[in-house]
Amino acid sequence: MSAWEKQVGGDHYKDMAIQPTAYAEANNLSFCEGCIVKYISRSRKKGGVEDLRKVIHYAELLIEEELKTAYESRHC
Repeated sequence: MSAWEKQVGGDHYKDMAIQPTAYAEANNLSFCEGCIVKYISRSRKKGGVEDLRKVIHYAELLIEEELKTAYESRHC
């Protein structure tokens, strides 16, 4: 069995058309972007509001990094 065919710790990804990890890998997403895909994908079946808060947290991390990069490019 391939590692892509098994899930450790539940079955909340089993019925998805595209596994969040496979989607993130195929689209060259960063770690934070991949986490957003993962948590939003499973929020209805597993983590609910907690997973949605994780999505917000990872989005905030991306925003901070984007703002930092934009600031540095204008001031260097």
